[in-house]
Amino acid sequence: MIRISAVSYLNTLPFIYGIENAGFLKPEEYILSREIPSECAKKIENNEADLVLMPVAVLAKHNYNIVSDYCIGANKSVLSVLLVSQCSIDNITDVLLDYQSKTSVNLIKVLAKFYWNKNFNWIDAKKNYENKIVNTTAGVIIGDRALELSDNYKYKYDLATEWNKFTGLPFVFACWVTNKNLDKTFLSNFNKSLNWGIKNINNIKPHYNRLTDDFVKNYFKNNIEYKLSEKMHEAIALFIKHLQEV
Repeated sequence: MIRISAVSYLNTLPFIYGIENAGFLKPEEYILSREIPSECAKKIENNEADLVLMPVAVLAKHNYNIVSDYCIGANKSVLSVLLVSQCSIDNITDVLLDYQSKTSVNLIKVLAKFYWNKNFNWIDAKKNYENKIVNTTAGVIIGDRALELSDNYKYKYDLATEWNKFTGLPFVFACWVTNKNLDKTFLSNFNKSLNWGIKNINNIKPHYNRLTDDFVKNYFKNNIEYKLSEKMHEAIALFIKHLQEV
């Protein structure tokens, strides 16, 4: 069985919906688990998964093969990867870094050095760090928590938007990779499943206390870019280049 590891955030639900419901993959062909992004990376590194929705920051360190035409990306605003604070960026001194992320943490370091020209004090955060975002201490928050908690902060900087201002390119947060020689028929059916899930977004009914159905549908359709385009491949290469210089 192919061990598939997907990110456990709202933005990945179209992929999961397609894998589980499109009918292209048989239940006996795969096992699907859901983790935070940093755990997805660990799973393939530890040979606990075969096909992973991988944070792109990890691609700089490992020779994984991108095996799907789909990703988690954004052309401009992504809404769910934010630098939040109670003061403007000019007054921020310390930045708490989300423990769930590799790519977003590295993205803000690239932006700070090459775009904002800021020398923040980076702090590796632990659970419940959101309450420590006060005064001149800001924080990077990603995923569903960013969507649900962003209104608690006076200032919000969308990191995908900032990257687009810096480079003119979209940004890719995660893409499907493997380090195995997986069956071509399985990969073809896997891609068909992802495509089917994206085309049937309107049938997905997640339940969030602070997010309306209309908000979720708009987020899927207007903030997350699922197709891995040539521009996105260009963006991945540029990000990895900058990452190696940080």
